[in-house]
Amino acid sequence: MNALLRMQSEVAPGAVDHFLRAREDDAGHGSVPAPGGGVPAPGASVRVPSLRRRQGSQGTSEASAAADRKPAVGDGQGIKEEDNVRNIDTMDEDKLAAKLKETLKNKRYLIVIDDVWSEAAWDAIQCVLPDNNCGSRIIVTTRIDTVARACSHGSDCIYHIKALGAEDSKKLFLSRVFGSTNGACPREIEDVMQKILRKCGGLPLAIVSIASLLASYKSPESRHMWEVVLKSIGSHMESHPTLEGMRQIVVLSYDHLPHHLKACMMYLSIFPEDFVIVKERLLRRWIAEGLVAEQQGLALMEVAEGYFSELVSRSMIDRAADIVTYYDGREETCRVHDMMLEVMVTKSLEANFVSLIGGQYEGMSYDRVRRLSIHAGEGPSSTSMSSKKTAAGMNVQHVRSLSMFEFEGHHLLSRLGEFTLLRLLRFLNLRGTDISVLPPEVGQLEHLQTLDVRLTFLKGLPETVTELENLESLQFSNKDDYWSFHWEAPRGLRKMKALRKVNNVVVTSNTEVAKEIAELGQLQELTIFVPSGIPRDVAEVLDHSLSRLYSLRFLNVEIISNREEENFLHRLESRSPPRLLRYPRMCGSLGDRTLTHWVGLLTNLVEFVIAWAYLRGDTLFDVLCKLPNLKKPTLERDFYADTEIVARTTQSFPVLTELRMFNNHGIPAVYRFEEGSMPKLETLAIKFYVGQQSIVGIEHLTNLKEVQFTGEKDNRGIVEDELKKLKEENARHKRNGSNQLIVKVRYE
Repeated sequence: MNALLRMQSEVAPGAVDHFLRAREDDAGHGSVPAPGGGVPAPGASVRVPSLRRRQGSQGTSEASAAADRKPAVGDGQGIKEEDNVRNIDTMDEDKLAAKLKETLKNKRYLIVIDDVWSEAAWDAIQCVLPDNNCGSRIIVTTRIDTVARACSHGSDCIYHIKALGAEDSKKLFLSRVFGSTNGACPREIEDVMQKILRKCGGLPLAIVSIASLLASYKSPESRHMWEVVLKSIGSHMESHPTLEGMRQIVVLSYDHLPHHLKACMMYLSIFPEDFVIVKERLLRRWIAEGLVAEQQGLALMEVAEGYFSELVSRSMIDRAADIVTYYDGREETCRVHDMMLEVMVTKSLEANFVSLIGGQYEGMSYDRVRRLSIHAGEGPSSTSMSSKKTAAGMNVQHVRSLSMFEFEGHHLLSRLGEFTLLRLLRFLNLRGTDISVLPPEVGQLEHLQTLDVRLTFLKGLPETVTELENLESLQFSNKDDYWSFHWEAPRGLRKMKALRKVNNVVVTSNTEVAKEIAELGQLQELTIFVPSGIPRDVAEVLDHSLSRLYSLRFLNVEIISNREEENFLHRLESRSPPRLLRYPRMCGSLGDRTLTHWVGLLTNLVEFVIAWAYLRGDTLFDVLCKLPNLKKPTLERDFYADTEIVARTTQSFPVLTELRMFNNHGIPAVYRFEEGSMPKLETLAIKFYVGQQSIVGIEHLTNLKEVQFTGEKDNRGIVEDELKKLKEENARHKRNGSNQLIVKVRYE
């Protein structure tokens, strides 16, 4: 519920002032913690931008992270985001602590740690943060007063989150029910609304939960429903808002969900606390579990999208920031509020819907297991507890989905009998674990629909995967070895006719395998690696096979070579592309004719990504400008070989709204926009590398609303020069009475 938390920070600016005063009072001293307390935990991490704007450029390093209820030092996600530390996920606690101290050495840092549950957790965190006398600050949020006192040097350092006032409570409620803070509540139910707000006690989570529940009952005739909800809220909430009272409100929201959405919400209990959930993966899980009902005229994925949107509108699920990954593209994500997750776990365990082991669920006992989720902590040391309470001692014959959020997955695989008892399994998620070998017995999972082994240490898959005739999604990647970032397609691929999504598969020298790809008629998303030296006859067959994948929407072709040489992509000109293709990505040298003929036929193309193409002249924009549905081209590493790239007046780009250019080596040196070019462009993103680079003619982009610059920390001059130009452009906009540009800058 980030939107809810953002509103809370806006209506309670005292928190920002409090932390900044503490910063000024202790200037020059070591790292000082400033805890905040409240019910429920306010999510201080969302207030970091406010603090950052107010403190200017004094802070040189910043990060935020949520604390686990059973914390280990080995969770450096926030620092990972800031400093891009390699291999952080595989570090043990000692190495991670040493790396953290090294990263923050001689830096003034601002760190936000959200939702600390115990003094022991704070002690474990504090001991690895350096006290370097640089005036650093640590902001801690907690629901427990004794923890707040343990984190602070004095009571004046503690900021107690205040409840919303009557006016702000009403604004928040109206915005959720009627879509606007100025929305009018019908007079027939206004008195009930006031009583509901009083019972919510100014707690944003309570207000949003109830408002989302009532959003479908806006008419005066709905008074009875409003009164039912009013009676369901505990009377003690008004004067003594407590966590238990909040839980009752969350339960109330859940109880009023349609039956099919209740199952989808309970399924979220498989994820650990504060886990960032990729939306597409969640929807595929729902489908694989049979939680999405068929509807005439709609694909199951479209029905699942509707479920997701309804849960978001009811504030049961909160949208999160997109994740951009190099090989998987942009992934939309979501989160579940901690308290919502607590309720879902309780409901799931009561209904035996999900079985959880490891972490805070250590020692729980289950008889019949259908959906098994293994969290951190279920490792080889669990032998002390009864066998029935561990993965090894469970009856797993009825398990339909297995998800691991535990790094040491190889221990668990051996203790689960290497799949021999998991015959009913439909969903297998081993993503992020340390497995290096997938047992050939995986081919016996005849009901398996989804196999996710991304970010593991696998260097291939057993040939028995071709026995998985019901498999719809196969996702593979190696955690740290680029050249093992794919799996070689075996003979027998034609048997996997249910496949809809496959990534990081390589086709080498087998003509039969290249031919079998054409028989995967349901395939909608494909990432395929092709060696630059692929035999001519294999390349011709593969080209023909790709042209026959009529359902294909996303195609990523990667050439295993960085050299500017002829390769498989040069052969695409001889065939027609799949006409429904909307999201192609090409990584490899392209000839001018190839781009002109093949890409120019993609009339349904919406986004286009290209890298290592070494294009010259006007070829690129001449082709792309004629595509009727192209909205977002992304031009990546070595896409261009000339020193200047020009968007011409004659290049119309009928619907293009976003352009992203991330080249390297300082080429092209000039990005030029002629008058009248790209008339509908709203967002321009450019990454500056070494050398002198510049943008010429940005004033000709008449519809531009946002500019995003990315630069190198050690070479800020290029970006700063461009920022000066944008300031002048904004001054001109102001004089003309037009909207000013939003400018975002990030250094790596």
